[in-house]
Amino acid sequence: MSRAPSRPGASAPRSAARPARSSARAAAGPAAAPEPAHRGAGEVRIIGGQWKRTRLPVLQRPGLRPTPDRVRETLFNWLGQDLAGWHCVDAFAGTGVLGLEAASRGAAEVLLVEGDAGLAEQLRKSCDKLGAETVRVQRGDGLAALRQRAPRSTHLVLLDPPFEGGLFEAALAAAVPGLADDGWVYLEAPQAWDDAALAPFGLAVHRHLRAGAVHAHLLRKV
Repeated sequence: MSRAPSRPGASAPRSAARPARSSARAAAGPAAAPEPAHRGAGEVRIIGGQWKRTRLPVLQRPGLRPTPDRVRETLFNWLGQDLAGWHCVDAFAGTGVLGLEAASRGAAEVLLVEGDAGLAEQLRKSCDKLGAETVRVQRGDGLAALRQRAPRSTHLVLLDPPFEGGLFEAALAAAVPGLADDGWVYLEAPQAWDDAALAPFGLAVHRHLRAGAVHAHLLRKV
């Protein structure tokens, strides 16, 4: 059985309670922040691991938000740079750069799930270019893919759903059953989630970063 990830570093002090993100109901928190404008980047760059500095083309899609370099660098510093043996799911892959960063750092399995046919095909081409044998691209529903994971089999779940899609609660609920006891959930959202909002899912904040309109969270089981 593959090596499960160890806990990254001592936990930083929790920030003061912030409004929980809700994609559908006011009861779960304040209204969503506006979707950031489409940046039309045209390409993304892998920033670490065996494919460091490799640039990959991306198709332009309204609302497509490649996770900024700074945020990705911070995330994988939190996790540690060696992901050997990890099993990972990028449930709303888009450009695929989050999942490919994990594969570049040695993950044993990375599943990229993308519903858009053109984006999924571009992901396959990128994997061919990289020779990414541990990466599998699946066109389909990220929520369904998470629900199909074997219990406690996944070390890292990457959640970056469309900000206006109303998927945050459903994605967290779908991610947890397949998450290893010492696994991690990365959540990218337009507002901060606090421990009170995450408690119904059995999760808590381990790290949090704000970068412009994006809030990046590393979550753990409690």
